Amino acid sequence: MPSIRMIIVSGLLALAALPAQAQQRPPIGTFGSPPDAMIFYVAHGAADACGPGCSDWIAAEGAVQWDSYKRRIAILDRQAGRKLPVVIHSWGASNLKVASSLGRILRDRGLDATAGDTQVAACAGKPEAECFTLKRPGGPLDAGLSVSDLICDFACVLTLAGGVHRSLPQGAKVVLGSRSIRNRLAPNVSAEQRESLTEYFGDQHRKYLNEMGIAPELVAIVDGIGEGGRPVVIPPTDWARLHIVTPSP
Repeated sequence: MPSIRMIIVSGLLALAALPAQAQQRPPIGTFGSPPDAMIFYVAHGAADACGPGCSDWIAAEGAVQWDSYKRRIAILDRQAGRKLPVVIHSWGASNLKVASSLGRILRDRGLDATAGDTQVAACAGKPEAECFTLKRPGGPLDAGLSVSDLICDFACVLTLAGGVHRSLPQGAKVVLGSRSIRNRLAPNVSAEQRESLTEYFGDQHRKYLNEMGIAPELVAIVDGIGEGGRPVVIPPTDWARLHIVTPSP
């Protein structure tokens, strides 16, 4: 199981989840846009590829960054009223504050959400940079979904929480890690500031998860891990109890 740590970012500070193994792709934006930033594109698969009666979805993959919500809104606005489910595959240094904003966008648009690794057919055998070029225009692209070694971290859970109907595929792992403070421009954050910001963002996450109908116990679990502590795997038997997933329609 890869180790995960959370980093809180607000303004110049950011909340993020860092899997030990992260894929690499070119920056999607202009100057200052980090590699691995989350991209969004429409995927088309076989019948029931993304659930019963579902063959089209919006793939959301990469690290949630400060401007990810803008790209999420842009791809949704291009759907001409179609309410495609969003399939999340997050990795890297994800901004957890923005992850919550992505969840709110899903709820405001009345969209369903799940997790999965979108496998674009045209990317087979191609390097990541070339595959990225295919995805960047936004699709649609012929694809399938894979759940092999799929991890839904705290950023994934925060985004997933906004889905009207939330599901996770069999074989996925929900992994919550500890949080710590990082300031990319001024790395020497005082202990007092770390403590106050950790408490502040914990309160914000409890409020958000409560609004989305998720059990606040999730943040309590993260709080209990402590900085640098071992990640906690939430077993599938607890997903429904914590309202990470909703009952099947």
